[in-house]
Amino acid sequence: MRTDKGETSQRDRPATKDRVRASVGSSQAEDAGVAGRAAATAAVARLGGAAPALIVVYASVRYHLAGLLAGIREVTGDTPLAGASSSGHFHDGAVTPPGRGVVVLALTAGPYRFGVGSVTDVRQDAVGAGRTLARAARSAVTGDSAPHAALVLLADGLAGSQQDLLHGVHKVTGAAVPVVGGCAGDDRRLSQTSVFHGDRVLSGGAVAVWIDSPWPLTVATGHGWQPVSLPLLVTRTDGPVVHELAGRPAVEVFREHFRHDELDQELGWVRRPGYHSAHAFGLLEADGQVLIRGAYLDDAGMLRTFSPLPTYSPVQIVSCQPDDLLAVTEGIAADALAGRDPGVLLAFSCVARLDVLRGRGAEEATRLHVAAGGIPTVGFYTYGEFARTTSVAGYHNATLAAVAL
Repeated sequence: MRTDKGETSQRDRPATKDRVRASVGSSQAEDAGVAGRAAATAAVARLGGAAPALIVVYASVRYHLAGLLAGIREVTGDTPLAGASSSGHFHDGAVTPPGRGVVVLALTAGPYRFGVGSVTDVRQDAVGAGRTLARAARSAVTGDSAPHAALVLLADGLAGSQQDLLHGVHKVTGAAVPVVGGCAGDDRRLSQTSVFHGDRVLSGGAVAVWIDSPWPLTVATGHGWQPVSLPLLVTRTDGPVVHELAGRPAVEVFREHFRHDELDQELGWVRRPGYHSAHAFGLLEADGQVLIRGAYLDDAGMLRTFSPLPTYSPVQIVSCQPDDLLAVTEGIAADALAGRDPGVLLAFSCVARLDVLRGRGAEEATRLHVAAGGIPTVGFYTYGEFARTTSVAGYHNATLAAVAL
């Protein structure tokens, strides 16, 4: 039950040297400082006196975000903090819809060492920003290097060039370090998103958490989207505008697979003229993966994607129903937790999934929490997801990604 004093949740089991302890606090108090203090107090209190080593924050842009962070840090002090503005968030099977509240996750170190870094110039040079970001987060880790690592990446959701940012990160991490995370939201306003580092609110930037680990960490991902076309070659683009598919006008090809008037009535939700979150492009990767790229018709009737499609790349038009999206949840949790006894599951789900699920939106969070065996599950609804394992690509739309610590 929610109160303005905050909510708490943590699985009751003793702390051990080899297991991270995680505790969650949340609040929907109107005042930013009050909400931040309440959520942070609830999270830290349930650690049983253990010192937090990392604080993660997801919050609605309805708050004065600097005041919110100030309230949190009144409780957590100088403990490294990373986070993002959201379009809703979830923890332990419960969903806080867009436009409400803050959630705070407090983590002990357990067997891990954390380092937090940030950059502010993603729009100017995304690849360079990715390199700088990964180096800053890695250098913030103290002590001897562990044999394995992972990177949690949070980026301004409206900065663009997210795949380029990931390319820059990959140039530093190499293929052996998996990357997981999401792009900040702003309650669907599509106006300004932010990431958090310590007491700073950064727009146009990104923040990363480097995790040194004694064992490999698995990034699990899935989406549930189904192809409704044969593979098509992207033959002409201009940035995010898709002009031709297989040498034909892209809009004509797209319309052949969807009757937009019927979809308007079926979905009951349209964010942009001609945009329906229940259909998209599937970018076909050499390793068999299908990366989802959201698509919509703009005011001028042009077909656009939220991330540019490479010219001459193979794609399929894809669609989904709520059951398709929900069916992947248990498998993602199982893959992330396989062979482990983790203390927390971090998840990143696209706000487009919440829109397709409509009245069933809470089912994804509930099924994820049940599949995780009752350990804390924490995440937020994003404007795009990061999930890269052994390939350079790894920026997704309308996808669910997770990692267990």
